[in-house]
Amino acid sequence: MTVLRVVRRGSAAEMERERAARREARCDIVAERAIGEDRFEARDGPFRDYARTLSMERTGPGGAGTGEAWQLTETTSYRLAVPVWAWLFHFPVRSALRRRRDTYGYWWAPPDRLSARAATVLGLLCTIQVVDGYLGTVLTATLTFAADEFGRGNTAQGVLMGVVRAGVLIALVTAALADRHGRKRLLLATGLGSCLITAVGAAAPGLWFLGGTQLVARGLSTALGILIVILAAEEMPAHSRAWAMSVLVLCAALGSGMAFAVLPMADLHISGWRLVYVVPLVGVAVVVWVGRRLPESRRFETVATGRVSHDGVVDRQADPEVAARRRRRLILLAASAFLIAMFAAPASGLRNDFLKDEREFSATAITLFTYFTNTPIGIGVFVGGYLADRRGRRPTGATGLALGAVFIAWAFFTDGAALWLLTLAGGVVGAIAVPALAVYGPELFGTHRRGRSNGVIVMVGVVGSALGLIVAGGLSDALDGRLGPALALLAVGPLIVAALVILKYPETVGQELEEINPEDLNPDDH
Repeated sequence: MTVLRVVRRGSAAEMERERAARREARCDIVAERAIGEDRFEARDGPFRDYARTLSMERTGPGGAGTGEAWQLTETTSYRLAVPVWAWLFHFPVRSALRRRRDTYGYWWAPPDRLSARAATVLGLLCTIQVVDGYLGTVLTATLTFAADEFGRGNTAQGVLMGVVRAGVLIALVTAALADRHGRKRLLLATGLGSCLITAVGAAAPGLWFLGGTQLVARGLSTALGILIVILAAEEMPAHSRAWAMSVLVLCAALGSGMAFAVLPMADLHISGWRLVYVVPLVGVAVVVWVGRRLPESRRFETVATGRVSHDGVVDRQADPEVAARRRRRLILLAASAFLIAMFAAPASGLRNDFLKDEREFSATAITLFTYFTNTPIGIGVFVGGYLADRRGRRPTGATGLALGAVFIAWAFFTDGAALWLLTLAGGVVGAIAVPALAVYGPELFGTHRRGRSNGVIVMVGVVGSALGLIVAGGLSDALDGRLGPALALLAVGPLIVAALVILKYPETVGQELEEINPEDLNPDDH
């Protein structure tokens, strides 16, 4: 429990006026209600425990002509309802509680005041998202070391990476099951399964055994990521869903970075890479801990507990108008994911080859380039979530996507400082679009189709990334090894999507999911 005391001193009249002002219930970072004379508790806000009291006492006779001296003490005791990450908000929250405001609004906080439940759920999801980020990166980080131990070359590595992508079918099936059996149950099952199967890879006798375990583990990890996003969207208030997406993306990046942080263990021995696969056993404990505290999605429970007729929801889902709208949205988002992935996959996956072969970068130079251009991307992600919830998804997503694609493609035609700066600009500006567009997946589909639809979108995106790598590689070989023209052609895809975002995407900022998907409403609410 954190205790904050604010003490003010002055004459009796001054302190009475101050106490009268502070007897008004707060409605900024916390919404209060009075529970007695000079005592308040939280009726809404991201606090597990909260209490504020006022006390006034005489402290002395005061100076000549000033009257008696009095002291007003305001004591606030609180505990944030943000598991694991509360330390990040210690000083901002303390400052906000010290400086009373007339309205809610902080640059570092979500646009909406989160409830205790929403803050708890988001904190738990961020924690498990770190685990998911690690699981999704472990093969990429270690494959070259595993291939060395097993005596396999680049061709085998490329084929294995292609085969592992088929795990997206597991993600599709799992996400669809979550529409019937609940988000929490499948989220925990995929988290545990992915951690355990990844750990089995530490004992792999050969490269194809490792690939087989990763096919299943990566499929489950992909499903875990889908369910995290869905559960977050179903729990967050209407003006803060994109902000929540940005925070989750940053947590995934943290987990991905952790996979590379432990990678030096691979230098200890030719089999040292196996230790990287043991780390997810810690993730098992994290998933179990989260599972004991994470509630089921309140929107899924609305149907599961009978507050909305399951048969009625199913009937509305089958309504021709609802089905047609859902189909249009699915085609729109799946096509967008396909076109973006066709460009993004080769732009990132083939960049090191471009730097090494076309720009003659050494391994050290490539590492420095990667850190310089990738580290600030988190700024773009955070800004994107802020803008998407305050300025709208469409302008934020379209602008970030179009400019990001142009800058990144342009960088492949440059050298020197321009290469570094354009890549940096493309990464940061392009990241602005990530939360603005990522939130559409869970927003545009009803509760009983959300998992299945998002699984299809992810699957189509994976197909686009595979095709993009093939097309970019083939065009590059046909153009004397130059990657720039191939990426310039593929960059047309994100530009088309940017136009679709402006022309065809709905603006969903500030709308409840039931407003976006009326089929989820209770018939009595129509």
